[in-house]
Amino acid sequence: MNHLFEIAEIFGIIAFALSGFYMAVREKLDMLGIFIAAFLTALGGGITRDAIADRLPFTFTHLMPTFLVIGVVAAAILLKLNRHDKLEQTTIFILSDTLGLVSFAIAGTFVGIEVGFNVFGIVILSLITAVGGSCLRDIVLNKIPFFLTSDFYATIAIIVSLGMYALNEFKVLNIFTTMIIFIIGTALRLLAYYKKWKLPTID
Repeated sequence: MNHLFEIAEIFGIIAFALSGFYMAVREKLDMLGIFIAAFLTALGGGITRDAIADRLPFTFTHLMPTFLVIGVVAAAILLKLNRHDKLEQTTIFILSDTLGLVSFAIAGTFVGIEVGFNVFGIVILSLITAVGGSCLRDIVLNKIPFFLTSDFYATIAIIVSLGMYALNEFKVLNIFTTMIIFIIGTALRLLAYYKKWKLPTID
């Protein structure tokens, strides 16, 4: 399970670092601001998750997450990925944000299962891992957190964590079933975005 956690963590860090880069460029931040936004988006949720689970933060015990964020931001600058109008609507932004969301939801679920949380704790930990980084970024940018207004966004993390919890209860949680959950979560998020699915609001 540790290998599956690390794979999910790597996917999430890369995807959310790119997502944070795009959001920083859209807000016209300077170079320091761009790196801070990328680090917060990619690593903030995992650090919060590990603090709640009473674990040494993965980011503070491995240099790989830091190098991944720096590498993603540097590559994005070199490839001039910032030269797009309406960055948040580009395919690469939507895809990176989706992959980050699902990967971190999976990573958070693995941690919750490992430390012995009940189903409620597992779902909350998954949710915090998946949206915690972007929430911290948006607070720093003085914006309403994206997951509170976006279409069917945080709900995906809840669905993913519940699916993995059920698989673990039936003793069939492995790399194959985790990949199925990953594909389903990704497909649901993309479908929700393009079909403009939204949770009901109160007028």
